Amino acid sequence: MEIPDMASLKLHSRPEVFDFEGVSMTRFFTDNWEKVKNFQARPDDILIATYPKAGTTWVSYILDLLYFGNDEHQTSQPIYMRIPFLESCFQEFSTVTGTEMADNLPTSPRLIKTHLPVQFVPKSFWEQNSRIVYVARNAKDNAVSYFHFDRMNMVQPEPGDWNSFLEKFMKGKNVFGPWYDHVSGWWEKKQTYSNLLYLFYEDLVEDTGREVEHLCSFLGLSTSVEEREKITKGVQFDAMKQNKMTNHVTIPFMDFKISPFMRKGKVGDWKCHFTVAQNEEFDEVYQQKMKKTTVKFRTEI
Repeated sequence: MEIPDMASLKLHSRPEVFDFEGVSMTRFFTDNWEKVKNFQARPDDILIATYPKAGTTWVSYILDLLYFGNDEHQTSQPIYMRIPFLESCFQEFSTVTGTEMADNLPTSPRLIKTHLPVQFVPKSFWEQNSRIVYVARNAKDNAVSYFHFDRMNMVQPEPGDWNSFLEKFMKGKNVFGPWYDHVSGWWEKKQTYSNLLYLFYEDLVEDTGREVEHLCSFLGLSTSVEEREKITKGVQFDAMKQNKMTNHVTIPFMDFKISPFMRKGKVGDWKCHFTVAQNEEFDEVYQQKMKKTTVKFRTEI
């Protein structure tokens, strides 16, 4: 994937957000839509689905290690090459789309990531009964992480200041749509689609080993205790933050001078950002938006 350096990238303007079938999107995720919609999934594919900044890279890396831990690509190929981002179409920066990368994956199973809300997922994943791992993160920490991500990622819309970003988040106007609809839409799907494992970011932080065990049992993997412990150690936040194959430092359209891609990885960091008034308003909106769903989150552990 050839990507120009930051200097030449500064010339590009940030993308505009527009309404795409009721969901806020940018052209980077809709330009290749026909191919995304008609993507041919396989029965052994594993789709890693999340709202942006909910632990996508973390769970991707865990799955990558569980399946291909001793592969030499582990140290030579960044994770975004090994686990393609299905709907991505960064034409100015790469000649290869996410669907092409997924089609050309030599691995079995293919690990593929998406941020699509459940209603946009290519129907072949359901038809093939592919396994899906969804990761959800509490809305407050998710909003903070998304804000810092938009600050440093030149292919995301300009976030503005924290206050205006939070207003936008509460209105559901971020790329990939409202957090509320995303997490509850996937939660509803879980009730009728048995090959979907719904994980919580907070559980992963609290006890990574336990969640790795959950993943192994969902995927039918007989990984030894030693192997699981080794993986659990390798995927701790600080280890991944230092690892050039997982920390996205090789993506030049992310400006690490503004913020690292992997910032804190904590539960409860929202307390350093929300004012009392913002928190009260957020809680009010949250109760309204989430009143019909049974999915429950923890904002601290």
